Amino acid sequence: MPTRDHQFSVNSRCELLPYLLALPLGLSRKAAKDLLRFRSVTVKRVPSVRHDTQLEPGDIVTIASGKQIPPASVERHGLKIVYLDDHIVVVDKRAGLLSMGSEGEKERTAHRILNDHLKALSGTSSQTAFIVHRLDRETSGLMIFARSRAIQAELQQNWKAVTKKYLAVVEGVLSKAEGTLRDNLVESKSLRMHRVERGGELAITHYRVLQKGRANSLVELTLETGRKNQIRVQMAGLGHPIVGDRKYGATTDPARRLALHSTNLKFRHPVSGAPMEFRSAMPSRLIDLLVPLSKRERG
Repeated sequence: MPTRDHQFSVNSRCELLPYLLALPLGLSRKAAKDLLRFRSVTVKRVPSVRHDTQLEPGDIVTIASGKQIPPASVERHGLKIVYLDDHIVVVDKRAGLLSMGSEGEKERTAHRILNDHLKALSGTSSQTAFIVHRLDRETSGLMIFARSRAIQAELQQNWKAVTKKYLAVVEGVLSKAEGTLRDNLVESKSLRMHRVERGGELAITHYRVLQKGRANSLVELTLETGRKNQIRVQMAGLGHPIVGDRKYGATTDPARRLALHSTNLKFRHPVSGAPMEFRSAMPSRLIDLLVPLSKRERG
């Protein structure tokens, strides 16, 4: 897929700098001036333009592809673009933002916000962001989106080859430093996941305790399968629900959010085959939940 410049058609007479600031790109004044300074903006394919260049209706303003366009417009809505090319987008989602639309929320979702942003960058009205996987509303961290249905299908088909790591603060102190959880999960009519002896879908999660606190623990979790609410159900089944997860038995919620964060994604690029790895630090408000053990408690 060839890389395309970002083109915009002028509707009314104005100067170039105010026009750039009015585009739906979230450009700051400094960012717009930097684009001009590095000759990343052309008008009618003429690169020697100034901030006060007069624009006329019908003029085409082009921003060269590959130039940094700050995604401030999406960050204001709780989404940070970590990586972007013509095939995939990796974002960092804040807690409280749905991954995709539901009956109760169709507008303010990570999918809708990103899709609108990419449409603005490309100057087209066609869909340019496709869901590859989901994070729960109250889970923060890294997500991958595809930029075509073909790439979406390829990533989903090879999803088991993607390394997916999470960090969670769980209630209590685990007796084992690491282990593997294997459960069969089914969904009830109330949309709550349950562990069952037979049937359902197999869920496999590998865990490793990174830090023990006075009343809870920081755990790294690596998914081998990707079932709905998998980590939440399995940690609750182990007797250590995730802090803030009232749905699955947590009794504490000091951060007023689920203490679960998608921290690492590692995979091969679906087109180039190049190894890709992205990391996102756990929010400090969740790390602060770990009250250190005293010297006596550490033994």
